[in-house]
Amino acid sequence: MKDLFDKIYKDKGPLGKWASVAEGYFVFPKLEGPISNRMRFQGKEVITWSVNDYLGLANMPEVRAVDAQAAADYGAAYPMGARMMSGHTALHEQLQNECAEFVQKEAAYLLNFGYQGIMSTIDALVGKDDIIVYDVDTHACIIDGVRLHMGKRFTYKHNDMESIEKNLERATKMAEQTGGGILVISEGVFGMRGEQGRLKEIVALKKKFNFRLLVDDAHGFGTLGKTGAGAGEEQGVQDEIDVYFATFAKSMASTGAFIAGDQEIIDYLKYNLRSQMFAKSLQMQLVVGALKRLDMLRTMPELREKLWENVNALQGGLKERGFDIGTTQSCVTPVYLKGSVPEAMALVKDLRENHGVFCSIVVYPVIPKGLILLRMIPTASHTLTDVSETLDAFEAIRERLDNGTYKRLSAAVSAQFE
Repeated sequence: MKDLFDKIYKDKGPLGKWASVAEGYFVFPKLEGPISNRMRFQGKEVITWSVNDYLGLANMPEVRAVDAQAAADYGAAYPMGARMMSGHTALHEQLQNECAEFVQKEAAYLLNFGYQGIMSTIDALVGKDDIIVYDVDTHACIIDGVRLHMGKRFTYKHNDMESIEKNLERATKMAEQTGGGILVISEGVFGMRGEQGRLKEIVALKKKFNFRLLVDDAHGFGTLGKTGAGAGEEQGVQDEIDVYFATFAKSMASTGAFIAGDQEIIDYLKYNLRSQMFAKSLQMQLVVGALKRLDMLRTMPELREKLWENVNALQGGLKERGFDIGTTQSCVTPVYLKGSVPEAMALVKDLRENHGVFCSIVVYPVIPKGLILLRMIPTASHTLTDVSETLDAFEAIRERLDNGTYKRLSAAVSAQFE
C-alpha cells in the first residue's frame, strides 16, 4: 500500500512545480501600502491592475471612518454564534433587505464568504434526483459546489447556446426518469475572460425547457446595469434570474456575500445552507461597513462613471495598438499573448521592474499551453495617466516577446522543468 503522501513528494502539481522560482514574486506576491491605483511592490511604486476594488471604495476616508467606528463599537467578535442560534441582529436584517432592494428581488440572505456561500447554495438547491447544467468556464467555487452534487450534471460549452440546448434536452430526459428538476448555472461576468454570461438567451430557453437559473454575478454587481444591479439588469432579465448571487469582495471592497430571490426560495435556503447554519455570523463591523458601501453604490453613480471612463480608455487603447483582449464585455480586461510559462515570468518581471506595472499573470493549466494571459482590473481609482503609461509598457513587452528576448532570458528556467 502507498503512503498517502507519496504523490505530494513526487508531483507538486502543474502550478506547484514552479514554486521554487515563482513563489513570492509571481505567485503569493506582497503588495504594500493603501489599496489604490498605485501601491508598492518590493520597494518600488507600481501601477496596480490586480485589485478588484472596482469602485475605489477600499481606501476612501468616509469608508475607512465607518469601518474604524464599527470596529470600536463592536470589536471583531460580535455577534458570537451562528445566525440561527445567537448571531442574528437587526443590522444583518437591514443589510439583507437593502441588498434585495438594490438587485430588485423580494428577499436576500447574507453569506459569510462568497466561495463557501455559493457552494452551499448549490448543495441546498439540488437533491440526488436533480440535474445540474452549467457553463464549462464557471469559477472554481461553482465547480466545487457541483462536485458536492450526488446526482447527474452536464457542462455546456462556454456561452454556446447550441451546446446548452443540447444539454438541456439530455437533462430533461433524465429528469423525467428520476422525477427531479433542472438547475442551470451561469456567471453574470466570467472573471477570467470578462465576457458576460448569455443570460438573455438562457432565460429565453425557459419557454422550451423547465429549469431554474442560478447566476453568480460577483463581477457584475456594482459595475453593470443602469443602477449597478448587475448583468441581469444590463441585459434586461433580472426578473428571470431565480437565485442571484453576489459577493462583497469586489465592488464593495469588503468580505461577505448574499443570495437573493423570491421570499419563499430565500426562506428555504436560509434554513438549509449548511455553510451558514453551522458557521459564525458575519461580524458586525463588516455588516456596518457593507451598509455604508451599499449606500455609496446607490447614491454615487459618478463612481461607476469614472470606472467605465478608465475601462474604455484601457480597452480602447489596447485594441488600437493591436492587442488581443478577447470578447470582454465588462471591466475585466484580459490581454492574450503567445509564449511559455518561463517566458511569461520573464515578461512579467520586466513589466514590474522596468515599467512599474503590476498585473496578474495566468498560465497553463488555467488557460491552454502556449498562451499567456495578463489580466487587468481597471478601477475608479485609476487615472488616464495610469492607462497611458501602461499602454506604452505593453507595447515594449510585446516587442521583446516577439523578438525572442524573453525566450533567451528564460532559457535557464525552462531547462529546469523540461
